Amino acid sequence: MAYVKVCALGDVPADGALAVEVDDTPVAIARSGDEVYAVNDICSHAEVSLSEGEVYDGTIECWLHGSCFDLRTGKPTNPPATQPVATYKVKVEDGDVYVSLAADG
Repeated sequence: MAYVKVCALGDVPADGALAVEVDDTPVAIARSGDEVYAVNDICSHAEVSLSEGEVYDGTIECWLHGSCFDLRTGKPTNPPATQPVATYKVKVEDGDVYVSLAADG
């Protein structure tokens, strides 16, 4: 699958997240420091939007129950979530953010 332009880099808040949709899939674009990540925007525990939560130390926190997910792996770093969220490939070109939903490999 090809990369899809989802937003301008400037639209993603510093150490925050932005909700976008790629082929009907909800995706949270998150910035942590200088890095940009894309994870599924739906918490694996409570099915709420992760993009509405806090981003810090390479994680995104669900605002409802406080589960944090590693932005690199999608794995939960604390309860109550036990299942990971999907992560997606991201590239930034000419000030725009592109996401690919294709699985690695």
